[in-house]
Amino acid sequence: MKIGEASRISGVSARSLRHYEDEGLIVPGRCGNGFRDYCQSTVDRVLVIRSLLESGLPVRLIRDVLPQLTDSASASAAGTESVCAEFLDEVRSHRDRLAARIAVLSAQQAALDAYLRDARGDR
Repeated sequence: MKIGEASRISGVSARSLRHYEDEGLIVPGRCGNGFRDYCQSTVDRVLVIRSLLESGLPVRLIRDVLPQLTDSASASAAGTESVCAEFLDEVRSHRDRLAARIAVLSAQQAALDAYLRDARGDR
């Protein structure tokens, strides 16, 4: 599919798709005329990238962790022995910050739910 369709399906702008390519996060195929050609697996990868970016993971970490998240064959073959401890610490730290944010958001959601119940008179 062309970049416009990949953009529509993934919900990611064409500009972002080009940026992901520039950063080495995706490698779309090329048609004979030089146009980018996106397959479904690349669009699926874009959705993972978007999710990771929205969680606040920096591109440099996404570039390293992405193959482990999207290529089950390489994930089992690579294992964690080949991943440096510093990188794992960074990912763990990001995960812990994300868990803390989730806890705060869950508490806020519970407070809003309670407020709405009280406002409706549900007790």
